[in-house]
Amino acid sequence: MPSWIQLQLEVNADHVERLSNQLSEAGAVAVTLLDATDQPLFEPPPGETPLWSRTRVSALFPMAADPDALLQELKQSWTPDSFPSHHWEILADQNWERVWMDRFKPLRFGSQLWVCPSWLPPPEPEAVNLFLDPGLAFGTGTHPTTALCLEWLANANLNQALIIDYGCGSGILAIAALKLGATAAVAVDHDPQALLATRENAARNGVISQLQVSSPSELTEIKAGFLVANILAEPLLKLAPLFARLTYPNAYLVLSGITSDQIQQILQTYHDWFTFGTPIIKENWVLLAGHRR
Repeated sequence: MPSWIQLQLEVNADHVERLSNQLSEAGAVAVTLLDATDQPLFEPPPGETPLWSRTRVSALFPMAADPDALLQELKQSWTPDSFPSHHWEILADQNWERVWMDRFKPLRFGSQLWVCPSWLPPPEPEAVNLFLDPGLAFGTGTHPTTALCLEWLANANLNQALIIDYGCGSGILAIAALKLGATAAVAVDHDPQALLATRENAARNGVISQLQVSSPSELTEIKAGFLVANILAEPLLKLAPLFARLTYPNAYLVLSGITSDQIQQILQTYHDWFTFGTPIIKENWVLLAGHRR
């Protein structure tokens, strides 16, 4: 089985594009960016592509490549800058698609909801099974904030409800709500890629006819019985008045993407419209669930 030479370098975010281009021009068959310092990234604002402050750039070269000649070529273009720290290693060839697929397993939320990759049979065929593959949009159930929301939905009475999923990403929460008994859902996101992924995932799960997909600017101000927003604290603070307009009295509001130190600020901002129960915490991430006054 053939092998590959892998070169790994660690650089600051502002050098990543330059280095990636140089590696590709030098003959790399693949260039991958990895987190060098365990720094989380979240769904970016429109038009932004975030990178870790320290990024590990990994380049794969054919075994016939000459490491010394490659390094000499790369270093020449960095003068007088210091060339990044680096190391070489030999990688045995693998079925890379299979390695990637093996990372994702069915996940259970509550007593009845499973999120399953499409290439695996559901562990409980008679349960509520949501089929979702990792893709370009945020949200597969593996992140604590998404897991918190799915757990909450799996234990809620959603029968005949209209739910708004604000910041829908992959559409996982809206689709889960529909499969758990909601009558209709509105999925909202500023990213066209997320809206496309949401439509595709809804079609795959047989709920596209019950789903409306919308950008924030196109959203009609309806009144919903449930509104779920799994985003971040900063946009949540700005969206409080809108969420109040989108929910009727006694409607449920579920907020996540909040860290423990942001709870009080969120509660204070939403106090005029909503009352919340005890925060639910998972790995320092928080879910706040409450009612419209």
